[in-house]
Amino acid sequence: MGEEARALGAAWAAAVQAAGFVPLPRPALHAALVDRAERMLHAASADGDPATARAVGRWLVDTHFTNPAALERTIGVLGPALARIDPDRGATALAALAAGYSAALQERTRAEQERITTAAFAARAAAEQARWASEARFGVLFADAAIGIAIATADGEIVEVNRALCEMFGRAPGDILHRDMHEYVSEDDGELLQVVRAMQSGEREHARLERPFPHADGTTIWTELVLSLVRAPDGAPRFVVAMVADDTERHRLETSLRHQALHDPLTGLPNRTLFFERLEAALDAGRRVGVCYLDLDDLKAVNDTLGHEVGDQVLQAVAHRLATEIGEDGGVGAGRSLVARMAGDEFVVLVEGPEAEPLRVAERALDVVRRPVVSGPHRIVVSASIGVVERADSGSGKGELVGAADLMRAADTTLQWAKQDGRNRVAEFDAERHRAAVARFELSARLPEALDAGEFVVEYQPLVRLSDQRLVGVEALVRWQPPGGDRIGPDAFIPVAEETGLIVPLGRWVLGEACRQAARWRDENPDTQLFVSVNVAARQVREPGIVADVTRILAESGWPAHALQLELTEGDLMGTTGEPLDALRDLAAIGVRIAIDDFGTGYSNLAYLRTLPVHALKLAGPFLTRPFCTGGDQEDDCDETDLEVLELLIELAHTLGLSVTAEVVETEAQLERLRKLGCDTGQGWYFAPPVPPSAVPPMLRGPLGPA
Repeated sequence: MGEEARALGAAWAAAVQAAGFVPLPRPALHAALVDRAERMLHAASADGDPATARAVGRWLVDTHFTNPAALERTIGVLGPALARIDPDRGATALAALAAGYSAALQERTRAEQERITTAAFAARAAAEQARWASEARFGVLFADAAIGIAIATADGEIVEVNRALCEMFGRAPGDILHRDMHEYVSEDDGELLQVVRAMQSGEREHARLERPFPHADGTTIWTELVLSLVRAPDGAPRFVVAMVADDTERHRLETSLRHQALHDPLTGLPNRTLFFERLEAALDAGRRVGVCYLDLDDLKAVNDTLGHEVGDQVLQAVAHRLATEIGEDGGVGAGRSLVARMAGDEFVVLVEGPEAEPLRVAERALDVVRRPVVSGPHRIVVSASIGVVERADSGSGKGELVGAADLMRAADTTLQWAKQDGRNRVAEFDAERHRAAVARFELSARLPEALDAGEFVVEYQPLVRLSDQRLVGVEALVRWQPPGGDRIGPDAFIPVAEETGLIVPLGRWVLGEACRQAARWRDENPDTQLFVSVNVAARQVREPGIVADVTRILAESGWPAHALQLELTEGDLMGTTGEPLDALRDLAAIGVRIAIDDFGTGYSNLAYLRTLPVHALKLAGPFLTRPFCTGGDQEDDCDETDLEVLELLIELAHTLGLSVTAEVVETEAQLERLRKLGCDTGQGWYFAPPVPPSAVPPMLRGPLGPA
């Protein structure tokens, strides 16, 4: 191969590469074009053949050098080179190359057209085959589908149904075909009617609903219904396709599970969840509502003596009676009634409607419960306490209990009133009493924080020797003074403190504060002999550490034991036995005085006092005011018999070695009579009301009482 061919091939390769995409790698392209360049040089020579050039043109097409730019560059490179050999032969060779290129390109185009035509025919045939196969498959699927399928025209005529649909509804195809699909849509089912009409008008494409339909045998089947709209080529509604799955078993299971979730398994009554659903629905609807909250009084005794199995039988019997005689079918009291079991031995009756009479229902419920229940050889009688609340009752301050929670809290509170008042009775809601109970609860919640915050103060009421009206002691009285608020009296918070157990730390604090204050007075007035008296609750005495607490407080404050008097009410002291009584004896043994407060309101058992470590009696106010001058303050207005009893009481107390204090001294006539009767000390507003600590020292200087 000559140098001229290699140079021409290299130039040719560079030219076609510059034209764009080249179908051969660079080395292969260079080698192939050098070879074709030599053939073209030979074709342009004296003994050359134009067929060689035509073959080169066909090769260009076969090798995919079909880019017009590549052909243009090819002619541009080969033309000058061939013309240098022989202009005429060179032109002939180029023409032959172009002819071969054109013929090959034409043949390839024709072949591609034939392939496209063949493919088009094949595609049409395949499409026909596919359509036939698709229709066949659709027919099989439609006929043998496990779900029911129905096709209706946009006008509503049912034109196709499958076997599953007919079996599902228990009907033959002829019973369904060509009927209007609206015949199977209840006029009461507004949602389904709206969906179907929206599809018929083309406003909606799909819908999924759960609907019941009648079966041919008169039963109801529950279905999952899927509706789809099929449009014509122009977009107009053409068909509505309904696919129907039988969902009856699932619906029955869900219904069963919901029933279990909303009913008590022991009695079969609605449970608290269902009750609250009904109550809230009635309240939302603005209906008149009454609640009767019922608790069996004696079931625990039945369980403890006869066993829980018998107790369960009692519950079942009571529940059945309430449901049949008071519930929906009982007809007791106008309006609708729902009986539910709340928990344990608690039942509740919801009475709703404009003519509801919850009080009448409650009275009937009491009679139902009182009837004996027979269980084997046992004839069991139980009673009930019932709290009755109506929605119109006051609870919000404006005469109405607003929500379900408010109503039930009020019903529960009213039930507790029925129990407190003796059980086996009906209690009606009282708004004022309820507010007092709520305030009491709120007070109990505030007490611990108030004690920690130092909101309590101690005031002191003088204890006066009646013979000369000199101050001999003080009674420490605790008061609650919230910052920035009104003072709370002991009659409000002491009972709450006793119920909650806070009386123990509160009493301990009062005792310590009183002893420390008394020690300060003594330091300021060394020649004065005072004793300090502190009230102690029965719960404090029952605390195991009461003796240690008193001993520690005395030691820390420096106050002597003989100058401390602890007061217990008559009821608390008379009921004290065992370790609490031993604690009182231990306190008396170290020198602490024990006094009975409010004597005369309870047992008044002087003989029993001989066995108790008691040093003083404090006669209660009512015990004193009854014999003293019912019509005035003059001695001739007094009841002589009561005065003789009081005189005898004071004499007997002195015989037992007890001092006597009159708790309420309000008038000079009372003071004089008590002196004549031999009473030792007294306290009351005649001498002074409770005062702050700073007011006590001035009282040491002279007699107390009106000037």
